[in-house]
Amino acid sequence: MKLTSQEEYGLRCLLQIGRRPGGMTIAQISEAEGISKEYAAKLLRLLRRGGFVKSARGQAGGYMLAGPPEQINIGEALAFLGGRIFDPDFCGRHTGIESMCSRSVDCTVRSLWRALQMALDQVLSKTTLRDMLTSERDMTSWVSDLVDVSALLKPPHRNPVMQ
Repeated sequence: MKLTSQEEYGLRCLLQIGRRPGGMTIAQISEAEGISKEYAAKLLRLLRRGGFVKSARGQAGGYMLAGPPEQINIGEALAFLGGRIFDPDFCGRHTGIESMCSRSVDCTVRSLWRALQMALDQVLSKTTLRDMLTSERDMTSWVSDLVDVSALLKPPHRNPVMQ
């Protein structure tokens, strides 16, 4: 699983704007993130449509946050920029050559994706832009408080039947 460039750069554009309460122009965001002005403009249009940023025209214009950073939910922003890893119609889009998935009744893969999405939702729903406007060290500590990182580093339980 990978985040798309749209999700990554869209979130980074949102962070740039959050760091500059007075607003930023497309050119400033483009330069700060090392992306083209056209791509920055596309991402900002999406973020504006999603209600995360607003724009002002004119010489003093640019993009600014549509609300306080503590009210901008990162999970919602990422979902708007690219969607979720697992959603209810996931299985219907992965049926192979059949009209219905051959595993529609008993599927361990579906269970895994659903659990992963729930874990992501648990962290992302509690994360605001304010939380991310900090240092990497502080963010790592904050996320560690939400998730038992040590458990993630342990080797998985092996089923003796499968070995």
